[in-house]
Amino acid sequence: MPDNPIRFLIVDDTTQNIMALEALLRRDGLIIDSAGSAAQALELMLVNEYALAFLDVQMPGTDGYELAELMRGTERTRSVPIIFVTAAEMDEARRFRGYEAGAVDYIFKPIDPLILKSKAEVFFRIGRQARELERQRDEMQAIARLRDRAMARLRAHADNSPLALVECDSDLVIRAWSAGAERAFGFTPDQVLGRHASGTGWIDPEACAQLAAWFDCDGETPPRFSTEIKVRHAEGQRVACELYGSILCDEGEMYSLSLQILDITERRHAEEVRSLLIGELNHRIKNTLANVQSIARQSLRQSDSLAAFETSFTGRLQALARAHSILSDATWSSAPLDQLIDDQIRAGTLDGDRLHRSGPPVELAPDMMLRLALTLHELGTNAAKYGALSTPEGRVDLDWTCQSGCLTLTWRETGGPPVTAPDRAGFGTTLIGAAGSGDANAARADWRPEGVVWTIRMTEGVTPLTRETAPEAAPAQPPPATAQGIEGCHVLLVEDEPLVAMDLRFELQDAGARQVTIARSVPEARDLVASHSFDLALLDGNLGGQPVDEVADALARQSVPFCFVSGYGREHLPPGHDDAPLIEKPFRPDALRAVLAQMLARSARPGVQV
Repeated sequence: MPDNPIRFLIVDDTTQNIMALEALLRRDGLIIDSAGSAAQALELMLVNEYALAFLDVQMPGTDGYELAELMRGTERTRSVPIIFVTAAEMDEARRFRGYEAGAVDYIFKPIDPLILKSKAEVFFRIGRQARELERQRDEMQAIARLRDRAMARLRAHADNSPLALVECDSDLVIRAWSAGAERAFGFTPDQVLGRHASGTGWIDPEACAQLAAWFDCDGETPPRFSTEIKVRHAEGQRVACELYGSILCDEGEMYSLSLQILDITERRHAEEVRSLLIGELNHRIKNTLANVQSIARQSLRQSDSLAAFETSFTGRLQALARAHSILSDATWSSAPLDQLIDDQIRAGTLDGDRLHRSGPPVELAPDMMLRLALTLHELGTNAAKYGALSTPEGRVDLDWTCQSGCLTLTWRETGGPPVTAPDRAGFGTTLIGAAGSGDANAARADWRPEGVVWTIRMTEGVTPLTRETAPEAAPAQPPPATAQGIEGCHVLLVEDEPLVAMDLRFELQDAGARQVTIARSVPEARDLVASHSFDLALLDGNLGGQPVDEVADALARQSVPFCFVSGYGREHLPPGHDDAPLIEKPFRPDALRAVLAQMLARSARPGVQV
């Protein structure tokens, strides 16, 4: 039975008539209401909906005809079918008035039950059908609302998605063009809808042929397709895209191609840049290794002893490494000459108190920066061994000028021992000349008795700077305190590179360390700090890609003095430990020993002889 049954209304002022009609009409799914007057009937009609109303013609007060006219005058009751029930004789005038009042039929008393039931059945079925139509209407409205919401969500997704959504029919005529497609390709819907994909100039005929071939697939479930193509933007540029296609079918007939398109132009550009950077990185690494090999071989050839080789090779390697650090901070674009000079002063290669520099602010390209780093190192070490910086009264004047992209640098020594020209040009002279790109005339030495004067010209990789954009010179660093030994110390060495760990261990043992314990991972180092007592610790900035913050924190909690030995800059080391010294790789043995001794002296740990 329906949830909402059909209702009939009987209006009669005689109770026996109402009971007789109810008895004849009673059936499943039908509710029969009754009213004894027109006023009561109107009240019921305002509350309930009726599929049929039986009205007695002759009633006191408002009769059946008047009630019918009132029903037709109200929107809610206008559509209720009316059957008049009367005991009067059949009269054409009465019949006409009843039909004029809106009746659909007449039943005369005495009532024939068969006729009554037959006529009531018609309106009962009509009422049931009306209820079914209302139910279907409500369902269709609910489905339409859900459809509209789904379409709104889909439209919002299509318009806000980074994907461009395009739909074509089987003839590749564009039928849908999302806002994402308009953003990606610049064409408005009016420019492309209803036109063939190749006719818009958006997609090439060759790509259209590939899309048309997707409709030739076999099988009940068409496969999904993907490809990469280049399409044309409305402004003319080419756009690299990843294209994903889905064939839409209806009853086995393929009627539409849905395309989801992703703009990968930036990704392709990034991949090209990455490939270029990898190639450049490989080039730089190989060049650097070749330079290190040349420095090692030439230093070995021209060294009188192993100690002399170690000193010269390590110094040159340090100069190269510091120049790399400067360029790395500048993202390998260019770096100021003043910064390179400041770095040489901090490293102790140049004496800041006896070096007098003068020149406009300039930046050097990476290759020129590396060459000049080795040049200044050679000039500084030569001056400290044989020239002006070998005596307390000596000084060095470093001047440069920049005109038309050409940098002329003059190194002038005075106040040192008498100078004579060397018998032959050694490797150091070759390194100094390398600053001029290897040109024989680019680096020239004037061996004056009062001091050598080097003039170096660089015609490439030089960029003048204004005073406003030039970096401030670094303050002069005080000379390191006198270093004492680390004899009798138990040292923790946290380093994951076996060769570096071996080199550091030998250096620490040569410096007098009683025991060197090596940890190659963060958990191992953490356990050692918790279970052993150490006098000093050397901590790499990164162990196998894992930061060492917790190890540094554990050492600090136990008041173990430590320093970082790392190729990273200070900004990549554990925060909160700025007071811990940083020894950059590759390290100088004398600098390592000095730093460790100063750490011991500051800590003054009991039981350690310093």
